Amino acid sequence: MARPNSQGSTFASVGGAVVHYSLAGGAGAPPLVFIHSLGTDLRIWDGVVHALGSDRAIVRYDLRGHGLSDCPSGPYRLADFVADLRGLLDHLGIRRAVLVGISIGGLVAMEYASRHPDGVRSLVLADTAARIGTAAQWRERIEAVRRTGLERLAATALEMWFTESFRAGESARVRGYGKLLARSPAEGYVASCAMLAESDLAERARTIRAPALVMTGEEDRVTPPEQGRALAALLPGARFEAIPGAAHLPCIERPERMASEIDRFLEEQRDG
Repeated sequence: MARPNSQGSTFASVGGAVVHYSLAGGAGAPPLVFIHSLGTDLRIWDGVVHALGSDRAIVRYDLRGHGLSDCPSGPYRLADFVADLRGLLDHLGIRRAVLVGISIGGLVAMEYASRHPDGVRSLVLADTAARIGTAAQWRERIEAVRRTGLERLAATALEMWFTESFRAGESARVRGYGKLLARSPAEGYVASCAMLAESDLAERARTIRAPALVMTGEEDRVTPPEQGRALAALLPGARFEAIPGAAHLPCIERPERMASEIDRFLEEQRDG
């Protein structure tokens, strides 16, 4: 890494677009690169990063059309997200990394591993699948956002993101994440949905040789555990772990458990 001791949040120009990212932690082992879910930003990883500690270099960034990164005109293609990530890692001087992706971030991680196998040490794929939803479902979502905006969608999304007990016990946090979605750039959200409508990585997944850990919240209704198990079966040498007490975003509901599973997985890779 060119700047292993950099800290905090900053910006990079990548392919003519601005990418918001944070770099923290030490150097040594391959850095961890965290890729967030649809309609969120790099902050959903706060609890996991805190639980992992400061021994490893950790990169988080906002996907195009999300957070403080630029929102280019759509539609987007999965290749666009991969090019953004490659540009950011080149900017940081990172040649090989552990990619940690959740939901849409998992698709980006898998496509990156397929296109740039030498650049990926291993994969951690959370609450994702080779194909997320159907093209018809994403077209319906796009039309709904165009008709009524993201604020109305937020209430439904929160029921999918979090378990009922978390929504009841952490109402302030849940409301905050609803605002995060509602205030996301609608154009970026719609363009990302268009990418999801056309993306199916079932064939590509079989070609990925990087070791992989697949995790899914036991109560996830977006990408249920059976889809996580099916993904792990597609990836050579992957294993699956269910996260109890979590729905689609265990990085928020169960960050310590998620960090523990990542630590164990990385130790297995080191021992192997």
